[in-house]
Amino acid sequence: MTRSALESPTFGEASAADAGKPSRYKAFTVPLILTFGILAIGLAALAIGRYTIPVNEVARILIDRVIPLEQTWTEVESQVVLGVRLPRLLLGMLVGGGLALGGSALQAVFRNPLVSPQVLGVSSGASFGGVLALMLGLGSAFLVGGAFIFGIAALVMVTAIGKTRTGSSILMIVLGGVVTSAFFSALVSLITYLADPYSTLPSIVFWLMGSLATADMGKVAIAAVPILLGSAVILGLRWRVNILSLGDDDAASLGIKPHRLRMLLLVMVAFMTAGAVAVSGVIGWVGLVVPHLARLWVGPDHRISMPTTFVLGAAYLTVIDTLSRTISPGEIPLGILTAIIGAPVFVVLLRKSSRQAFINA
Repeated sequence: MTRSALESPTFGEASAADAGKPSRYKAFTVPLILTFGILAIGLAALAIGRYTIPVNEVARILIDRVIPLEQTWTEVESQVVLGVRLPRLLLGMLVGGGLALGGSALQAVFRNPLVSPQVLGVSSGASFGGVLALMLGLGSAFLVGGAFIFGIAALVMVTAIGKTRTGSSILMIVLGGVVTSAFFSALVSLITYLADPYSTLPSIVFWLMGSLATADMGKVAIAAVPILLGSAVILGLRWRVNILSLGDDDAASLGIKPHRLRMLLLVMVAFMTAGAVAVSGVIGWVGLVVPHLARLWVGPDHRISMPTTFVLGAAYLTVIDTLSRTISPGEIPLGILTAIIGAPVFVVLLRKSSRQAFINA
């Protein structure tokens, strides 16, 4: 990781063309593709599994909840779709979309394509809060609260380290994230060392590797509040993020207060990350890989790329979760699969983006 890469001066900058209205292709075709794509992936995820259900029956079961239809499915099929797979699907989409959008926001704030909630230590801080709650035997509310508090604490540490020299160097902030991540990872290791190996340790280890196996509508509600709230704020500010990407001086000249906007975005990212980590454990690479996919498809304009990133993240984690519960007799933790798939995909994206100058600014 070179200094030039960390402080890439052109990353995410809106070009002159981006200042205008999005093209007709981006404005109409992209949302259409995303809508049909996420629906198709969702139906496939509900149908595929050890107990396979025809897609048309899955669609009829869902429609029957709104418009009564003649029953052509069994009660078992209805229970599998509505009671088991639907909560898991919704939770996966929320977590995937939130992590991806958080990564996109951080990369825009720091103007750096190598930043993600994991790199900045937010995920490690949130995982420490969650592990601490698990070790103390506290409930879901404390798990979410602990993940949020220590996610914020990680951000405060990163910001403080970034100001240890004159100015607020992006390089120092990213390096501060590496230090913070290592610090909280060490605390997590300490707790796993001290945990009871017969009762607490297995649940902590499985939670840390990331999984949606215990998904239910209660966890969907817990994750929905921070992720949807944070996503709504970030998406509502995405045109300001475009201006922020021009640099602090230009943003200030256009009436934007860069420091205040940056802090609001960071708090929202921590809020979303904490909500995601609390219900699914630590799932890496989503916040790093998916924003790159979105930018390569629709370009650097955050008005288009951020909503696209959210939907792509939801689809990406749904596909990964479907693979995790179908490709082997036992369920594979999500963190393992996202790393195995995400690392080579990220290398391919970097090679491709280097040929295309990465950003069409």
